[in-house]
Amino acid sequence: MAAGALGEHGPISEAEEGESGAAEIQLVFAIQQSLGNCPKYLNRKQIDPSLPEPLLLSDTLPLPEPALKLLAKADMFFLSSSNHESNMGTNHRGGPPGSVRVVKNDASGVVLVYPELSGNSLYQTLGNLYTTPRAGLIFPDFDSGDALYLTTTTEVLLGKDAAAVLPRSNLVIKLRVFAARFVKNSLSFRGNNLERSPYNPPVRYLLAEKASSDAQTKNSKVFYAKILARDRLAPTIARFPFSISDPGASGCWTPGQYVVLAFEDELSVGYSHMRDEDPKSLNDDYVRTFTVSSSPSKPPKDEFEITIQNVGIVTIFLFRQNIRAATKVPLKRFKGSFTIQQGSKDIVPFVAGGIGITPLLAQLNKLDLARIQLFETVNIHDIGLVLDTIERCPASGPSTRVFVPGLNAQSPAESNLQIQILEGYGVHVATKRLIASDIEKTRIYRRPGTYVQDQHYASLYWPGCVHFAADPFYLVLTLSPNTCFGSKGIFRLPRPILQLFSASNK
Repeated sequence: MAAGALGEHGPISEAEEGESGAAEIQLVFAIQQSLGNCPKYLNRKQIDPSLPEPLLLSDTLPLPEPALKLLAKADMFFLSSSNHESNMGTNHRGGPPGSVRVVKNDASGVVLVYPELSGNSLYQTLGNLYTTPRAGLIFPDFDSGDALYLTTTTEVLLGKDAAAVLPRSNLVIKLRVFAARFVKNSLSFRGNNLERSPYNPPVRYLLAEKASSDAQTKNSKVFYAKILARDRLAPTIARFPFSISDPGASGCWTPGQYVVLAFEDELSVGYSHMRDEDPKSLNDDYVRTFTVSSSPSKPPKDEFEITIQNVGIVTIFLFRQNIRAATKVPLKRFKGSFTIQQGSKDIVPFVAGGIGITPLLAQLNKLDLARIQLFETVNIHDIGLVLDTIERCPASGPSTRVFVPGLNAQSPAESNLQIQILEGYGVHVATKRLIASDIEKTRIYRRPGTYVQDQHYASLYWPGCVHFAADPFYLVLTLSPNTCFGSKGIFRLPRPILQLFSASNK
């Protein structure tokens, strides 16, 4: 420090003289070393001054519940490290809230982990943590002014060791906490959230806390899925059959599961510090999950199919592939358990929007179609998807109601012809939006096979589906990003949910 000044904060009464009080401190530092920090994971905030009144709430381990809540909401923290006994420095780590995960918090110890994201490749902090495995951290609560101070030892995890803790991560820092202080109203500022960094990747969850469908396996053997064909069903929808390099070792799938495919070798362009034209690609591992839309009994046992919409970087890659090139991508696993249990007599409704029909496709030949009631809404250009479903399973026609808003006499001739073919299979076609009154008197299916009546709606959990509460149950609803629903009734989806869905499975 080069200089400092201490000033009183506000008037001091006679009663306050000689007692402790608030003061303003101004410090001037002489900078000997500096290194520009990468800002790309910083979330913008409006910072305003605030008078701190620090109160120590806890200085013991394990961490108390308020400290855990702060960790769960924190979208940045500050980390101090050193190279042995010299060159101490403080850096920041940012990202989406919840980036730091709690591995353990009990009497046996406190362990935290976070993923090291693509940065400026100077490895200043990472190098310190490797040579001198200790760090001090501060987690600020910009809303309340509380702060969590931690003293830790560190461990750098690479490759498979990192993925074993945080799936889809190649570099993870493990923190073993041996001292902690949780202080109320510790900060001299508050921060109002403005906008999240576009570079923030999705939160990466612990393998133990979320059965990750795309977790990297410890098995060193790599299985491949080879693209066999591309069957266009609509302008932006196609079915892709794949063959499996070693079906005996990779295992087969069951109806209602999804496949995890890795496209990094095909799509990654390597490291770059910033990429403003596509910021999320910096930390994209190009692992994607797709619903298996074929039944194991239909194709050869070493083949499976996915039916997808061309809406993101991976699907664009698949749609542009030269099928004769026989492209192969690593197949990580099959996973999931979306199954429809019909019971003995109840009718099971299934509401789908566009490509959201895929969880049902692999199960059609196993169901009593007389007791399935399918409500499907599609864009006028995607009627070919419905027609393909009915042509592959004609018995489902009488149980299907299709809603096509915008269809009229001026619509493309192909669309009107497709509608006529559908009606020939017994499909009921409505040229309007699907609204609540279309299904509100239907008995609705609820996991694990029970049913509810009228205004209670149910849901089966499935990756890529949108779920929203109509208390106390949920609706069986699978959507595509372009689905059109009515403005009345049950189909009022919050914008964050729509954004979350439109960003998935691309």
